[in-house]
Amino acid sequence: MTAQILNEANFNDEIKEGVTLVDFWATWCPPCKMQGPIVEQLADDYAGKAKIAKVDVDQNQNLAAQFGIQAIPTLLIMKDGQLQEQLVGLQRKEALATKLDATLA
Repeated sequence: MTAQILNEANFNDEIKEGVTLVDFWATWCPPCKMQGPIVEQLADDYAGKAKIAKVDVDQNQNLAAQFGIQAIPTLLIMKDGQLQEQLVGLQRKEALATKLDATLA
């Protein structure tokens, strides 16, 4: 399982139901490159329970602006289309798993 790629065309449809972790990132960002494998591991761990997705901020500047993304990586935890939590900077897998579990509960 790999993280789903979201963009301005499919974002709202994909986040409207259930729990979604969205990783806002860019190809040129070193911490984003470190976050990437963690996000992919979570996609495996949460297959069937939560959506794990990525948004390239360079290709989706309107989405980044909509959520006030100032620094990357920024990870959003959404539930049924509503923002639950916004995490800025590199996040440990365990910390993200704990937050996802709490949102799923």
